[in-house]
Amino acid sequence: MDMTIRPRRLRTSAKLRKMVRETRMDKSSLVYPMFVMDGENKKEEIPTMPGQFRYTLDRMPEALNELADAGVGSVMLFGIPEHKDEVGSGAYACDGIIQRALEKAKKEVPDLYYIGDVCMCEYTSHGHCGILKGEYVDNDLTLEKLAQIAVSQVQAGADMVAPSDMMDGHIRAIREGLDKNGFVTTPIMSYAVKYASAFYGPFRDAAGSAPAFGDRKSYQMDYHNRREGIKEAMLDIDEGADIIMVKPAMSYLDMVREIKDLTDVPMAAYSVSGEYAMVKAAAKLGYVDEAAILCEMAACAYRAGVDIYMSYYAKEIAHFMDEGRIG
Repeated sequence: MDMTIRPRRLRTSAKLRKMVRETRMDKSSLVYPMFVMDGENKKEEIPTMPGQFRYTLDRMPEALNELADAGVGSVMLFGIPEHKDEVGSGAYACDGIIQRALEKAKKEVPDLYYIGDVCMCEYTSHGHCGILKGEYVDNDLTLEKLAQIAVSQVQAGADMVAPSDMMDGHIRAIREGLDKNGFVTTPIMSYAVKYASAFYGPFRDAAGSAPAFGDRKSYQMDYHNRREGIKEAMLDIDEGADIIMVKPAMSYLDMVREIKDLTDVPMAAYSVSGEYAMVKAAAKLGYVDEAAILCEMAACAYRAGVDIYMSYYAKEIAHFMDEGRIG
């Protein structure tokens, strides 16, 4: 048989395969999501996310230094307040858990890049992502509070803010709030394409943010929809979003690719708690190779077009990059 073109020629050795690899990854693109809480000297493992913890502020630097040592350059902080109320006032209080965490983190581990999650669900007594009118989240009343949250986080030390609330017009409101307060250079990473997903279950346990009634389908996206996701991304870019995120990652890489092809802004994806928990559970039962699976999941996200990858496995991925198993 006469074959001039043989694709297998470029697969004959590990060195050659790496030389011609199409998808390149770097530790600087990794973001680790971290949970912080009130109290003292506590590091609580999250039952539905083995290997992940809630940290009190005095224990938080331990984890931050481990991330820095591994080469993970960015952290997104999620707060678990001691008290909640109807309007989520702890989210924008100058002495809120996230604000205090940012101040301490910037002081004690200044080399990391800190991203603040802008939402209200962890801080409201009802668990929804905004201000209620009856049992419906009032979009426009919520916008003012979101801007307050973003400004308070940046004042406390956040390098970037990432609104995850899915309110219409939130990027414009936050951009205007930041600019008005002199933070014109602070970027916004928008959870523009955030689906109402069952993959978030373990996070809601970790953060105590499950809705007290109903669900979030009136503001998070229907996972049947593709064109709606494109519309959400384009709207947020028009309003001033600097980075667009797709969430979850694993089951929505088609949206990453589609939006990447249509836009010129950096693309992020969040490998969420349910993805992490499934890999952990399957690995514990011996059904999958944990290291191989997490490397494959990450590489596939980058192949789809991700520039920034948020993962609870960020530290492990960084180590595997050092070892040459991925990247």
